Amino acid sequence: QVQLVESGGGLVQAGGSLRLSCAAASGRTFRRLTMGWFRQEPGKEREFVAASNWSAGRTYYADAVKGRFTISRDNAKNTVYLQMNSLKPEDTAVYYCAADLNVYGGSVFPKEYDYWGQGTQVTVSS
Repeated sequence: QVQLVESGGGLVQAGGSLRLSCAAASGRTFRRLTMGWFRQEPGKEREFVAASNWSAGRTYYADAVKGRFTISRDNAKNTVYLQMNSLKPEDTAVYYCAADLNVYGGSVFPKEYDYWGQGTQVTVSS
């Protein structure tokens, strides 16, 4: 079982920055988890934002956020972060943290992830 708790969402003006955090409580070794961030707008499907695969040393990003968002993790603190810079109104969504038990994961598909946080709202005003 993996419990995920996100924090750091809020209201920011376009061009601003936010850093989301996701703390994991798990009986599994955190560094072996593939960690992902997704987002969802009302009435739309959940979409991939970024993922971190520690075992493979890889990170993955959606085209819409490349160059603006950075995923990182502190395995000693069982925490994954999403640094979001140059935010745009279209980044407004509920952001979810997810964990994939696949050691070599990095999928863009929500169904591949095994555990989810409760979500945190990010609102970017124009």
